[in-house]
Amino acid sequence: MRVHPEVADALAAGRAVVALESTIITHGLPRPDNLRIAREIEDAVRAGGAVPATIAIVDGRPHIGLDEPALHRIATGGTAIKVSVRDIAMVAAMGGDGATTVAATAHLAAAAGITVFATGGLGGVHRGARDSYDESADLVTLSRTPVLVVCSGVKSILDIGATLERLETLSVGVIGYRTDRFPAFYLTDSGYPLDWWVQTPKQAAAVLRARTRLRTDGCGLVLANPIPADAELDRALHDRVLADGLAAAEAAGVRGKDVTPFLLDHFHRGTHGASVAANVALVLANARLAGEVAVAFAAR
Repeated sequence: MRVHPEVADALAAGRAVVALESTIITHGLPRPDNLRIAREIEDAVRAGGAVPATIAIVDGRPHIGLDEPALHRIATGGTAIKVSVRDIAMVAAMGGDGATTVAATAHLAAAAGITVFATGGLGGVHRGARDSYDESADLVTLSRTPVLVVCSGVKSILDIGATLERLETLSVGVIGYRTDRFPAFYLTDSGYPLDWWVQTPKQAAAVLRARTRLRTDGCGLVLANPIPADAELDRALHDRVLADGLAAAEAAGVRGKDVTPFLLDHFHRGTHGASVAANVALVLANARLAGEVAVAFAAR
């Protein structure tokens, strides 16, 4: 791996570092705004007091932290494919460019010694998984990767109840940040309660330290941070667009991994861009919170 000098220095000195995924840059945000927003996400981590480490694969080599040319290439080059853990070796062997998913980012972050990771939403169990067995690799990866993921729950296009059940089965802890309700990405409340929540970054860091001390840190931890209330999608609009999108996907025969990008594009068009604005707002909030948690954790 190539570790950016600023990231390497921070890790060596025991300072706070936050990992960031790159799939949101290449596949989650429209061009050309994606490059600007990628920089804003890094700035949000710095505002929280930590060093950002955006992770991607460039010329077959995992990069932990991107310099300006690499970030520009990933955001605008059109060469980066979506890479999960199972794809890392293939992309590396072929010398390709890859944008890392939550799973791949968590894996590479842990390998580099980074504990805190910020993203938008976690992958999960897809609707209809009883027949398709369609489940994001994010869940299994977190079951064996010792990172804390700050996210706004999972996207409402997924089966949220089944996702929470799977996280419990896989021993991945879920903690609400200033909420006892699990968020649903565009919405602050998915309707599902949480058993545990914290009020401050210091409390979240205390959980991380306790896990290490008690040797229960072999798997991941989810810190569910709801989208800021003023950025939440109108619930009636959300429900209507979601129902229309699910029906359109069924009618078009969209299956498997193609469902998520199909529905996200449908949300973008159906909400006239409001879903993208919500996405940006929650990612920035998560990045800043992750920076604050990482600082509190490094203070040990």
